[in-house]
Amino acid sequence: MEKTVYIILSDTSTWFSKMIGMYTGRNRNHASIAFDEQLNEMYSFGRKQRYNPINGGFVQENARGGVFKNANCSIFQCKISLSEFEQMQNRVLAFREEQDRYKYNLLGLFGIALRLKIHRENAYFCSQFVATIMNESSTLSIDTPTYLVQPHHIAEHPALQLIYEGRFQYYLLNNNLGDASKWKELAY
Repeated sequence: MEKTVYIILSDTSTWFSKMIGMYTGRNRNHASIAFDEQLNEMYSFGRKQRYNPINGGFVQENARGGVFKNANCSIFQCKISLSEFEQMQNRVLAFREEQDRYKYNLLGLFGIALRLKIHRENAYFCSQFVATIMNESSTLSIDTPTYLVQPHHIAEHPALQLIYEGRFQYYLLNNNLGDASKWKELAY
């Protein structure tokens, strides 16, 4: 039996996202992972409070509001085995159960720029977290060390299939179309 996992790269247009974009030269600088097509179970590392970008850590994200309300995104999918899906989901649930232990790895972002491993106990940035969860699956494992993974590295994974590009809200409103592969043509 196969299950589908979703990887979401987004442009939230927050000042933090814009700063990262100045360094990367890319417009999708936030990574999330979801276990359902409607993105109800979407997880990442980011801000815990809407108006406080400093207080960050593990979060279950709301694709319908907050920083995502006017955001653009690229949504990828990958079909994996049930056991891989469960391993990935269980790892995320372990993060969720102990979410107060985790912090946002702001120093790790500087490590990317310097190509240095800056290890902080229980701290992740968004793409580092998504890569860590992807590594629970042999189908989706990433060769790049997780402390150096940027969202565009995730997008380049050969097992991922792009199913949508455009505004989050358009995807969510039209999720009942049935054939997600047609959405990217309608998104603009």
